[in-house]
Amino acid sequence: MTSLRGKYIVHPIGRLQGTVLMNSIDPASLMALGATAILIVCALLLLPAIFYLLTLMKCLQRCAPANRALSPGLVWLLLIPLFNLIWNFFVVINIAKSLGAEFRQRGIAAEPDPGKGVGLAMAILACCGLIPVAGLFAELAGFVLWIIYWVAVAGFSNKLAAMAAPA
Repeated sequence: MTSLRGKYIVHPIGRLQGTVLMNSIDPASLMALGATAILIVCALLLLPAIFYLLTLMKCLQRCAPANRALSPGLVWLLLIPLFNLIWNFFVVINIAKSLGAEFRQRGIAAEPDPGKGVGLAMAILACCGLIPVAGLFAELAGFVLWIIYWVAVAGFSNKLAAMAAPA
């Protein structure tokens, strides 16, 4: 029922309507196209994560070494799948400790553990994302809190940059 015309497979109904329904593509080209699409999607998902980690690292770098509860480079461990679910708790708690100590040293009025509440909520919801069905809602709420936490840490970091560090 189907006939080949050049590079196209034309279905009889398509021929009646004057449309080509399917283009014959070799499997190697299709695999290359799929691999390229996967790489583009991964890059688009990884890009915001890299900027988020740069924000966290810069915030820790703006704290005096004596006030840091976490080395700035250790935030990059959040790129490790599944491990990041646990490590996120350590990062949030230690950034809050570092910011609290830095703000106290500089005499900046702030909450005792800046960003800790929203950060822990974000980390808990990320873990809840592993729960079937309900995890989808937890991940959506976690994504919103991730953005809120990112903005909060960026604000704390900008506050540290605006205030001169004590000599």
